[in-house]
Amino acid sequence: MAALVGGRFGPICGKELRKLLQKRLQKRTTTTPSSSLQVQSGSPTLSGISHHQYSTFSRLYICLRPQVPVLVSSTQSVSTATRAAQVLRLVKIRYVVIGSAVAGGATLKMKYESWKERLPDMSWLSDLVPDSERSRRVVADLKHYMSFVKLPEKGWLKSKVATIKGALPELKEGLIPIPDLLSAGSQRIDIASPTEKVNSPLSVALNSSEEGSSTESQKTAKNEEKDHLEKVQDEFMEAQLRYQREIERLEKENKRLKKSLLLRGDKNAVRKEKKSLIDMYSEVLDTMADFDDNYKMLDHLPRVVVVGDQSSGKTSVLEMIAQARIFPRGAGEMMTRSPVKVTLSEGPDHIAQFNDSGKVYDLTKETELKALRKEIELRMKGSVQEGRTISTEVISLSVRGPGIQRMVLVDLPGMISTVTTGMAADTKNAIQELSKRYMNNPNAIILCIQDGAVDAERSIVTDLVSSVDPSGKRTIFVLTKVDLAEKQSANPSRIRQILEGRLFPMKALGYFAVVTGKGNTDDSISTIRMYEEQFFRNSQLFKSGTFKPNQMNTQNLSFAVSDCFWKMVRESVEQQADIYKASRFNLETEWKNNFSRIRELDRDELFERAKGEILDEVLCLSEITPKHWEEVINTVFWNRVAGLVFEGIYIPSAQSDDAGTFNTSVDIKLKQWAEQNLPQTSVEVGREALMKEFDRLIEKSKANKDSDVVYDKIKSAVKEEGISRHKWQTNAVDSIKVIQLNALEDRSVHDRQQWDEAISFMENTLKQRLKETEAKINEMNGPGTTERWTHWKSLTQDQVNRRQTQEELEKLFQSEAKHKPHLSADEITTVKKNLQTKGVDVENEFICETWHPLFRKHFLQNSLSLASECRRGFYHYQRDLNDDSGVNCHDVVLFWRIHRMVQLTSNVLRQQIMNTEARRLEKEVKQIMEDYSDDRETLEKLLTGRRVDLAEELKKVRHIQEKLEEFIAALQKEKV
Repeated sequence: MAALVGGRFGPICGKELRKLLQKRLQKRTTTTPSSSLQVQSGSPTLSGISHHQYSTFSRLYICLRPQVPVLVSSTQSVSTATRAAQVLRLVKIRYVVIGSAVAGGATLKMKYESWKERLPDMSWLSDLVPDSERSRRVVADLKHYMSFVKLPEKGWLKSKVATIKGALPELKEGLIPIPDLLSAGSQRIDIASPTEKVNSPLSVALNSSEEGSSTESQKTAKNEEKDHLEKVQDEFMEAQLRYQREIERLEKENKRLKKSLLLRGDKNAVRKEKKSLIDMYSEVLDTMADFDDNYKMLDHLPRVVVVGDQSSGKTSVLEMIAQARIFPRGAGEMMTRSPVKVTLSEGPDHIAQFNDSGKVYDLTKETELKALRKEIELRMKGSVQEGRTISTEVISLSVRGPGIQRMVLVDLPGMISTVTTGMAADTKNAIQELSKRYMNNPNAIILCIQDGAVDAERSIVTDLVSSVDPSGKRTIFVLTKVDLAEKQSANPSRIRQILEGRLFPMKALGYFAVVTGKGNTDDSISTIRMYEEQFFRNSQLFKSGTFKPNQMNTQNLSFAVSDCFWKMVRESVEQQADIYKASRFNLETEWKNNFSRIRELDRDELFERAKGEILDEVLCLSEITPKHWEEVINTVFWNRVAGLVFEGIYIPSAQSDDAGTFNTSVDIKLKQWAEQNLPQTSVEVGREALMKEFDRLIEKSKANKDSDVVYDKIKSAVKEEGISRHKWQTNAVDSIKVIQLNALEDRSVHDRQQWDEAISFMENTLKQRLKETEAKINEMNGPGTTERWTHWKSLTQDQVNRRQTQEELEKLFQSEAKHKPHLSADEITTVKKNLQTKGVDVENEFICETWHPLFRKHFLQNSLSLASECRRGFYHYQRDLNDDSGVNCHDVVLFWRIHRMVQLTSNVLRQQIMNTEARRLEKEVKQIMEDYSDDRETLEKLLTGRRVDLAEELKKVRHIQEKLEEFIAALQKEKV
């Protein structure tokens, strides 16, 4: 069979027949050797026939048959071969049949494809015809809804319905047309078109009945029919309200089930609640708000911007959507003074939380609601600068709760028409500019709130919204306080015109009518909702068709706003991600071109590195040797007190005629100094020495080749701030005072080494003061002859007068070697007259100013000579022979006492610096760095330059792009 199917049956069959025939002929030859004809096994007559010529085998066999003796057995073999040949002929037919079938199938397929291509494209029908699942669901909802509507048993309506039903063709269940009026009870209400006009069948019937009543006899029937219609209309309204309540009951049950599921303890559920889709989106908005505050280039992500006139009820609408009274309110005064961004999301508990705070407010408790409103009010007032009425600083708040629609809303200050007392002069313009700033975002959804209780002509917000969004492609209009509007309006058609978009020049995606309460600020959200439901149930405007079911109540509004918000998000978020991707590429290219060899560090990372370097330099204070500290303190201390020592103690006391008077004067002055000013001056010297070394280390680090110049400003700022903050411990003053008094009271020089130290200290000090004095005199006299010739300088008239006066004063020192520090009146008169004879006329003050540096120079030169003479006078001092030797060395003893006091004071200050003050300074520097790290504005001033700004932009752009990509992935996952 396999050979037959495979097409090899013919050759195999011929081969087998030949074998069978050869066997029989060989047997026949062996049994009949006298036969006249013998057939050899290798005869070409049979064996030479090819197996491809099996179809001619039978004819060859017939030709050979008369020459071969026929036996019974051979006759049977021949008949078998004949039948086999016939079978072979039939088998050949399969090739024709199979070939025809294959060719016909291919031709048919080509014809089908050609016919299919010529058919018109009917794919557009799929957009118009609902799928079977939705049709089945709509039919089920219609059947359930119609079960509440009962027609009267008698009357014209019953007969009319029967007549219409009989005239209509039978439709399949999935194709029953559903009126828009009956779709108002569904959970998701599409935004109605402002020009859509829906007339109920009852209204059509009523109009037909009214037009047909022309005779008196028909008036009675018309009244009866009108009564029936009103009754049916009431029943219809009651059925719709029952249907709405049933939906709300199911929603509450759904919320309860969701809450129990989230609180079950499932880790995955908890993690999803913490990282919900709307929370991720809110994080993206917060991150982008810092990067682009004006929405000019990058931040075009959607948010719902709530605008309206002051006291129009916009805050109440937000509270109805958030299902909690979370905003502060006042009677006719401005309460919203800054933008408030509210992120609404679904969660198991009804809570609120500020984005920058960990405190959670339970919105089911009235006490915490009051605390939340108070905190929002305090934040608003704190954000307003002095002299302003509103602020642009955004207050970010998150509200979670069961059944809350996910979206991000921004509540803005209400529009005002007049600036009242207490407001800034530009408040009106500032509010409009702030509103435009948010509305100019091309993807922002504008929730325009209009007070229905005031005249439409008094509206301010509608003109502003119309100028920003003239086509109304992203505006939703909300008419509040429609309960008051119904009571006050004498012309209901105006309300109809508003809700149909024909009264205001602005256009909108949808129009809604809501009730935000009775005006009592203490009413809860549930109370307001019950009042809103009761109003629309009994509203004559609804019964007359002015209010459409899908345009009423805040629940339908929240559904519509949420749907529009997420639709806008899905359309714009990927485009926003592409913008940031391109911006990132441009910034990275700029960095590679300009700072390719520098590591990319943002402002925070640079600050951490600068902080490390500064703290290292502060730690180096503890590595300074005691010897170096004492040298620094000695230098600073002597520079601070040298002037007082010379001008207040040494020079006045040196004018005494004898040693006793000199020592007495010195003792008195030193004691007064040590008890009054010296201890406090010593503390200031210690602080100055510490700051001097700190400054030296900072400047040394700035000069280091490995240091980055970006850190220079912050190092200088830390140094100055550390100097201003560091205060020396006051408890060291008393101990220093005791040490200094003891040192200054001791007038004994114990050995020759101390004597030599005193003389060296005295000579060095005198030389330094003499050098300073001579420099001052040269400055007064002007340049000398050599300097005038080499530097082309000349003397001024004042300098010429100084020189002449100095010559006259020098004569006084010649006449009296030990002159008093001050000139007498006679001496001044004499000098003045001598100058007048030379043609120089000067005042007495001019002569005194010239005298003081000359006297100091003369005195220092004499003291320096005395110090040189006293170098060999220790022997006379030790044996108290100064008076006999003719050399008075009491000056050396004075300088030794001061030198000893300076040494002891420096030692005490050094110990306090190394043990206490350096560590305190280190802590203060650390605190300064911590304060800087929290002060973003200060860091931006201290770490500047294009390199820093570029790194900051790159960091922010990367972060925003990652957040956007994460949100897009989560959004796509939710769509799947």
